[in-house]
Amino acid sequence: MTEHVRAEIASQPACWVRAADLLDDARRVLPAPGERIAVVGCGTSWFVAMAYAALREQAGLGETDAFPASETPIGRGYDAVVAITRSGTTTEVLGLLAAVASAGARAPRTVVLTASAGSPAVDAAGEAVVLDFADERAVVQTRSATSVLALLRAHLGHDLGPVVADAEKALAEPLDGLTDIEQATFVGRGWTVGLAHEAALKLRESAQFWAEAYPAMDYRHGPISIAEPGRLVWSFGPPPAGLADDVEATGATFVTSELDPLAQLVMAQRLAVGLAEARGLDADQPRHLTRSVVLPGG
Repeated sequence: MTEHVRAEIASQPACWVRAADLLDDARRVLPAPGERIAVVGCGTSWFVAMAYAALREQAGLGETDAFPASETPIGRGYDAVVAITRSGTTTEVLGLLAAVASAGARAPRTVVLTASAGSPAVDAAGEAVVLDFADERAVVQTRSATSVLALLRAHLGHDLGPVVADAEKALAEPLDGLTDIEQATFVGRGWTVGLAHEAALKLRESAQFWAEAYPAMDYRHGPISIAEPGRLVWSFGPPPAGLADDVEATGATFVTSELDPLAQLVMAQRLAVGLAEARGLDADQPRHLTRSVVLPGG
């Protein structure tokens, strides 16, 4: 059990290097500075979209909104819609691309980031970047999503060298008995809010585990009420002043790291697999999930 997802988690540093090699091709289709864009996806892909949107706006490169594909308002005058989909077959993404195309001359251009060449989403979009080397056999996404975000970060001017080095460290970092916890909450600020949501999703998907995610500054506005001994609060990136002390006063375990937040996500993926194995579950084949959500009539 879990053999595929373990191997795919371990392959991420190498995949991120390969993603950076696509940068010259990606520059020709990814949004230019100043373009107003929407970035969309479902599940994990939506959380990657959230992270990218925050990073792009933080860099001053243009207004960037992130939406789940099913809730995207296409009439806002965007210059481009960037759709993230591992399989290229997700019903909501295909529906959105069709809706954008139906706008005719007023339609924004569309770009798909996917791990599947020749998929319906590639055919439906105006442009595509295919990261087929990052596709997965496991149902749960790990390297496909992080490779897309690595490419997008490279396009924003980030040096991926230190990020890859931190990912290697994250693969070797001991988890120090964290698989004994009974609940986990992940928090972040700015672009790492999306990573916090993705980390919590990994625990829910892989291990049927109670996990939540919040913006770090919002955590004290209610969610801290469930903190207690045996539970975990994990901050992606530096936590707000005083948060660690407030969490530790509840008896809960507080975790943060100086590793790049994307490398911290690798650690959270490993925790999800460890929790699944501790519960006798197969993280390669999580309950009720499939590699792509294809709805009847979609």
